Amino acid sequence: MWDFLNALGIYAGQRHLIFGEPQKLITKDLVQEKYLEYRQIPGSDPPSYEFLWGSRALAETSKMKVLEILAKINDTVPRAFPVLYDDALRDQEARAGGRAAAGVHTVARARVPCKAMSYFLSTRADDSENSQEEEHPASSEAPPSMENSRSDSLATKVGLLKQFLLYKYKMKQPILKVDILRIIDRKFHDQFAEILKRASDRIKTVFAVIVKEVDSSRHLYDLVSKLKLPNKGRIRASRGLPKTGLLMNVLGMIFMKGNCASEEDIWKYLKLMRVYPGKKHYIYGEPRKLITQDLVRLKYLEYRQVRGSDPPRYEFLWGPQAHAETSKMKVLEFLVRVNKTAPSYFSSFYEEALKDEKERAQILEADVSSIFLLPLFSPFSLNFSDISFNR
Repeated sequence: MWDFLNALGIYAGQRHLIFGEPQKLITKDLVQEKYLEYRQIPGSDPPSYEFLWGSRALAETSKMKVLEILAKINDTVPRAFPVLYDDALRDQEARAGGRAAAGVHTVARARVPCKAMSYFLSTRADDSENSQEEEHPASSEAPPSMENSRSDSLATKVGLLKQFLLYKYKMKQPILKVDILRIIDRKFHDQFAEILKRASDRIKTVFAVIVKEVDSSRHLYDLVSKLKLPNKGRIRASRGLPKTGLLMNVLGMIFMKGNCASEEDIWKYLKLMRVYPGKKHYIYGEPRKLITQDLVRLKYLEYRQVRGSDPPRYEFLWGPQAHAETSKMKVLEFLVRVNKTAPSYFSSFYEEALKDEKERAQILEADVSSIFLLPLFSPFSLNFSDISFNR
């Protein structure tokens, strides 16, 4: 267990910036709360100890949920770890079939978590062929897996830094370079820029915020929303994570639905992100209020009844603030990053986004040169004005 935590920059007896004193946390506090079980290995002399899932962990989460979180931290998917994934699937089937009784779990629990963590740190889907080589005795030369191991450790640091940056943002605490260096560990200090860039890219992809150095003299960083949403993207004055990513997804859906999307289509799309109306989300809060009230009040979205619908149905359009602060191309680029593809993959939308960019450039040029605007409009732009709700 400590080998795994040490790789994350967490050491027994050494106070951690986020977790406090970790040894007390995992051997006492979490044991007392029944999330972990901590026991002596039978017959061990001198005594050695092992961790198992506690009763509350078994009740409140599952192997699949834990694997999904670990996979996300490492910027991959649960299937990339076939041994763990198969075990998680069996656990799900047992739960669904009502066979996950305490006795069944007890048999499967002993020592599995630590082995699973070691497996998670040291393997990837594409290096399973090397696993047998790693069991051989060490030679005088560094084994080929050393490079992969360092790469895995680097990926772990990136994932940990991402969580740290989001935590500091959520708690409205300053993000200082000195604290970042403590997180990524001394032996990775020479790769600070690379680790920060990769963590920043992951945050940008999901949350549509940019990690930016806001005070070079203090080496102070902050997460800056791509849109001018209140409270640096949180919208409300309280603590929390940025809502910009959800807005960009909704704007993208509206764009791809012909610049006007039905409420039914929006919720179908958001459900794929596990965002449900009326169900509080750990990032977005109550999403129905967020997209039908908050973002409408801020003029990023327009929410209106479909004309002539009885019973009434509703649809979403871009609001004036969305038109002013972003563009179809920027929204498309965000969706491209989320889906890890190229803009040309959405060829028809890419063409429309290019036309929109040209139209914006023409308008800007006309404003600068004080030329009468109307002749600069193309037939497409006039049609777009009708579609884009400039009523």
